[in-house]
Amino acid sequence: MRTVLVTAPTIEPVSLSEFCEHLRIDPDTLAENMTLYACTAAGSHPVTTGYTLYGTGVNVLGKKALVYLQPVNNGTNGTVDVKIQESDDNVTYTDWTGGTFTQVTESNDTVIQEKEYTGSKAYIRTASKTLVAACEFGTSVLVKEATVAESDLLNALITASRQHAENVTRRALISQTWDGYLDEFPDKDYIELPYGNLQSVTSIKYKDTAGTETTMTVTTEYLVELNGEQRGRIVLPYGCSWPSETLYPSNPITIRFECGYGDAATDVPHAIRAAIKMIGEDLYRNREAQTFTTAGGYVENKAVDRLLASYRLWSF
Repeated sequence: MRTVLVTAPTIEPVSLSEFCEHLRIDPDTLAENMTLYACTAAGSHPVTTGYTLYGTGVNVLGKKALVYLQPVNNGTNGTVDVKIQESDDNVTYTDWTGGTFTQVTESNDTVIQEKEYTGSKAYIRTASKTLVAACEFGTSVLVKEATVAESDLLNALITASRQHAENVTRRALISQTWDGYLDEFPDKDYIELPYGNLQSVTSIKYKDTAGTETTMTVTTEYLVELNGEQRGRIVLPYGCSWPSETLYPSNPITIRFECGYGDAATDVPHAIRAAIKMIGEDLYRNREAQTFTTAGGYVENKAVDRLLASYRLWSF
């Protein structure tokens, strides 16, 4: 099966900050690293019905973030409740577990609170509730995000390291979409898909000699086996057979499928993430061509091989 990448991963298994921690470096100054974003504008906020005062979403994908609640003055008997919400698309938000701040009352309305966001979503915001009386407060998000050329290099090394780990293990790590092409339907009653961790089969299409394309119907014309971490399969239902038309001469059969451990860095096994850091460190420390010599030259990192070995997909 020939394959072409349709949609690449939107996040890497190792973030820039995690890679920098592994390398024991900080490529930027404090001022370059930190950006403060206003979430809920500071000011006097009236009484609300529930958590209906929403802050502006802030992109924290692959970054470290601190959320600040900055109270100034509560009205008489007024209270403020604030919680952190998270989202994949900056549209649909859900409460982040552990993201609720201590309630602000008149007794603590000058105490600044902070919480580190340790979730895996792309966006966060605050949702606030003000009861009894108007209260003065605001929320903000402090994001550690590198901006200089050294960070561009480190990000490129992370991607290269992930791709190398994928090549070695022969599997997809973070969610990605592929098109697989076949010249003909197989003699056996199944089609095996590469890269493991099959999440879904979007479509199976085939073209006849005139170039007319037909889309096969799932459950009636084929079934999908996800098969966990192993290779997924497309299987014929009982009593069915593959289409018998004479097929188009160039890439007549197209199978679009999504595979990978998941959408978040933490979905990837720790051993693979550790290997990616080691591969990236080797690329960072040794930026020139590496050669093997018998007199103490470059020595292959066996730890990487051991970490990735049990995750390699084998063909039988």
